[in-house]
Amino acid sequence: MTCPDKPGQLINWFICSLCVPRVRKLWSSRRPRTRRNLLLGTACAIYLGFLVSQVGRASLQQARAAEKGPHQGRDTVEAPFPEIPLDGTLAPPESQGNGTTLPLNVVYITLRSKRSKPANIRGTVKPKRRKKYAVASPALGQEALVGPSLQPQEAARAADAEVQGGNLGKVGERPWRLIRGSGVQVGGSDFQRPETRESNIRIYSESAPSWLSKEDILRMRLLADGAVAGLHPISSKSGARLLVLEGSAAGSVPGCSPSPCGLLKQPLDMSEVFAFHLDRILGLNRTLPSVSRKSEFIQDGRPCPVILWDSSLSPTSNETHSSVKLTWGTYQQSLKQKCWQNGRVPKPEWGCTEIHHHEWSKLALFDFLLQIYNRLDINCCGFRPRKEDACVQNGLRPKCDNQDSVALAHVIQRKHDPRHLVFIDNKGFFDRSEDNLNFKLLEGIKEFPESAVSVLKSQHLRQKLLQSLFLDKVYWESQGGRQGIEKLIDVIEQRAKILLTYINAHGAKVLPMNE
Repeated sequence: MTCPDKPGQLINWFICSLCVPRVRKLWSSRRPRTRRNLLLGTACAIYLGFLVSQVGRASLQQARAAEKGPHQGRDTVEAPFPEIPLDGTLAPPESQGNGTTLPLNVVYITLRSKRSKPANIRGTVKPKRRKKYAVASPALGQEALVGPSLQPQEAARAADAEVQGGNLGKVGERPWRLIRGSGVQVGGSDFQRPETRESNIRIYSESAPSWLSKEDILRMRLLADGAVAGLHPISSKSGARLLVLEGSAAGSVPGCSPSPCGLLKQPLDMSEVFAFHLDRILGLNRTLPSVSRKSEFIQDGRPCPVILWDSSLSPTSNETHSSVKLTWGTYQQSLKQKCWQNGRVPKPEWGCTEIHHHEWSKLALFDFLLQIYNRLDINCCGFRPRKEDACVQNGLRPKCDNQDSVALAHVIQRKHDPRHLVFIDNKGFFDRSEDNLNFKLLEGIKEFPESAVSVLKSQHLRQKLLQSLFLDKVYWESQGGRQGIEKLIDVIEQRAKILLTYINAHGAKVLPMNE
């Protein structure tokens, strides 16, 4: 007899050794069969029957396992427990420690904690490193360049990519190819391969900001990336020159000739670019597209503002550079009459011009935020000018006694649209202190555009300016990156608060002006 090696077998063997001899004596001896002896014998018989059934079941299972073959048996024994953790918190059935074997149909369930998804905060992180695709520049003779860029890491290198700017194409590995349109000339000396040139108008999202139209983006790319065909001086005291560009179909962009042109100004006029983006964000849409550009033959390589030349503007006089003759007195009189408002035709004695009344409200708000004085206050009568200001240089400061006779300047319309103004010469001043702001620009204005006021109240002006100005790579870098841009926005935000206080204090109305 072999010695049992498990506790359960040892107990069964001990009970059997006691019960078998006693049952044999009960049935073979001549002693009286008392009730106690009968119960004890019955219990032992039942237990012996239970043991016999267990032995039979175990032998049957062993027979079935032998029929499955050696391979399946090995897989069954060596198969891991996929749902049991590896840290030993649960043991296989053979090692439960209670002396019994669990049935084979036991299912182990492991509870796993649910992974929490991090919040997606947009507009505050750099864009992921991804492949960059070039967009056709108007400078390339209307030849669209399609394909992956050779420098995909440029999007991730943008240190200030918290804000948004060339539009990226769809993902796909395709070689460069040319998509030729009508009137395309290939093989010109100004044609540049995409491997050697990248657009200075950068867009790292799916689309441009909503306040910039497709035409704005097209013209910004033209001014920033267009091949230069010529540079001509113009009769201007500011030293501006006419930049003749190539690569645009005739009639697609207002130009000075069959080729489009841009007005190249001095580096000190860089605020023209800021003014263009502010105008679009406020919903005024009265300025011409402006970008920053630098080249070897332009101001020793320093960045300069380039403003789109629009040949549809009405001719101006040489003295005031205005298409409308207005003095400060007649201007204030026309504000009281509310010329052309609600479709009302003004009377001749009112002294109205063809300009709609709402245009002056937009102009006053825009000029106040940027403190532009060369339109409504060319003599600098509403603030203390500096020595370098134009009014002091031209000796106009002492002429503030009779302001009603002072002519307005740079009031421009389009030939086909005399009701609306076009804001030109938008050089702003960010260094003017709060106690020296020119409130004369707001004199006579009783209504303000709702679209602009709502942006100033929404607390989103800073975010939109950062996103919009980031498109112009040259301007962004020329101002010292985000740190320099933030300082300019601080000034505009503070002036916006002052303007809102002025509107509330004077009871001015805020009206929709989208006629």
